[in-house]
Amino acid sequence: MATAQQQIVESASGRKRIVLGLVAVFLTYFAHGYFIQILIPAMPRIAADLNGMHLYSWGISIPHLGQAFAMLMVGKLSDLYGRRALLVVSLAVCLFGTVWSALSTTFLMLIIARTVLCIGQGALAPLCFSVLGDTFEPIERSRWAGLLNIPAGIFAFIGPTLGGWFADNLGWRYIFWCGAPLVAICLAAVLFGLPRRRLHSAAKIDTRGALFAAIASSAMILAFSLAGTMYPWASMQVIGLLAGSVVFGALFLKNESGVEEPILDLQVLQNRSVVTISSACVLSAIGMIGIAIYFPLMMQGTQGVSATLTGKIITPSGILMGFLGVPTGFILARTKRYKWMYVLGYGLAMIAAILLVFFKASTPAYAALVVTVLSALGIGAMPTINTLVVQYAVPKKLLGVATSALFFFVMMGQSIAPAILGSAMNTKYNSVLKASIPAELAKLTDQATMTSLGNPRVLLSQPAMAALRETLDKNQELLDQTVWAIRTSMESSLRLVFIIGAVCMLLAFLTICTIPEISIDAKVEGKTPM
Repeated sequence: MATAQQQIVESASGRKRIVLGLVAVFLTYFAHGYFIQILIPAMPRIAADLNGMHLYSWGISIPHLGQAFAMLMVGKLSDLYGRRALLVVSLAVCLFGTVWSALSTTFLMLIIARTVLCIGQGALAPLCFSVLGDTFEPIERSRWAGLLNIPAGIFAFIGPTLGGWFADNLGWRYIFWCGAPLVAICLAAVLFGLPRRRLHSAAKIDTRGALFAAIASSAMILAFSLAGTMYPWASMQVIGLLAGSVVFGALFLKNESGVEEPILDLQVLQNRSVVTISSACVLSAIGMIGIAIYFPLMMQGTQGVSATLTGKIITPSGILMGFLGVPTGFILARTKRYKWMYVLGYGLAMIAAILLVFFKASTPAYAALVVTVLSALGIGAMPTINTLVVQYAVPKKLLGVATSALFFFVMMGQSIAPAILGSAMNTKYNSVLKASIPAELAKLTDQATMTSLGNPRVLLSQPAMAALRETLDKNQELLDQTVWAIRTSMESSLRLVFIIGAVCMLLAFLTICTIPEISIDAKVEGKTPM
């Protein structure tokens, strides 16, 4: 009798622990979605308000670099110290970065603060999925991984519109001030909801591998950010940074093959499913950045759409991106097949990216809605499928490392994309502007005004446009010609961005078509060290 009662108590205690853990995970994933959804429509206005339009691409790529590095590190560290400890540290860093972002007085300061925020935020998603992987077996894990999209989907319903509304009315700083208490609540939920892990031996951290990875990834992002803006692509500075990235990347891989606790176990990079998914993710990230970041810029810059209306247009796609993972997890658990989802999803995203190439200033708003919804239908289920398939493909002891590696490659793609697309946009914009701007404008304006016109986002900069209108106050015809030249140049440069995105989405589609389909409930054995 006593034994039966004890089993009942232990069962109830186990269920309670699982419920509290799920609450912590769901809240944390909600906070992760908050900063993704709400900032998209507000970023152009934030850059303009802080006079940072010339650093717009850096404001995306540098925080993403911090996020990518955190994603790479968190897998092995959570395997060593436990998911709870890493979630606590990550949320604390995220909270600090959130408050600092709200207090930023320059765009450069905001970039640094958001990088700190993203270092904390970057660890949240892989840790949440790793907690589910630790808690549930593959079939049940598929269902919970699908349900994990609900909190992100709920915020996707209001996030973009709310972000645009904050930027247009209260001010963009309220985005961060409202995010701070949300992160604090998540921190409390993790402290009380997840069990503490006891370490049986001293953990060995691969500090040399971490250093090599940081240098390699930073050099790569810096090279792509400088290329085509501050230095030519063929300059010694850019080539040197890319060469340094390759050298330290090779040193990182060599180091990982010889250490006891590697940050990135090479078994992960030798897995065909992981490599195929990661390659497709990097390529598709370039196409999706074009839709997510540069498409709002087109709407606000060339079509004259407000930040609030921009948020409303992209809200349906955000909802789909958030909620599509829910049925996906259940379908995958029931059918145990996923390749058809990849082919269909990437196919739809490819079509959306191609349609975007034909957009121009006169394109109606409903067409923008169609493209964003189509892209969301294609990519919305991919984060859930990618994470689950990667976890199915590796031994359970590598679950945390493999999950983090996947998120790292996704974020590297999102870090590289703005730099590549931004460089292409700036080069094309200035070439078209030089050919179309009225020749007499330089005689009537000062050098500062002419320099400001060389930024493709000048139409969103109120001080720059106010200075131009004040200078040409008595020459309305010349002002109209100048604005037309700027708008035409911006439209042409954005079309080049969308062409690059479409090509990358095509390559991603072709890549994912080669993925092998494995059994999701087969036990994967790790390779025995030689």
